[in-house]
Amino acid sequence: MPAAHATNVHIVPHDQALYIILRGELDYDDADDVQAAWEAADLAALATTVVDLTQVTFADSMLLNALLEARHQHDSAEREFVLLGPLHPSVSRLLTISGTLEHFTILNSDPYRRP
Repeated sequence: MPAAHATNVHIVPHDQALYIILRGELDYDDADDVQAAWEAADLAALATTVVDLTQVTFADSMLLNALLEARHQHDSAEREFVLLGPLHPSVSRLLTISGTLEHFTILNSDPYRRP
């Protein structure tokens, strides 16, 4: 019997930001969950979407394309799109090799959460 697919995507609203927390190894099998997260962000239409990548240990082109699409959607809606690190070396490498690192705001601490 195949193992059930455990979601690696969690959505948490907090104040004026929507947090999308990604975990583990993300690939094509997670595409629907990631897309649902972007749809939740669009529906919430909060000022800021924070994508927490601190727990992502692997990502492929699916996540890269999803991040680029979400950033574009947020820019079009004049909403802030922030990646939260520190990034795992494999995720950093994906963004660096693809030449997309400079297209994102990446913070290694979270100014949106209040104590």
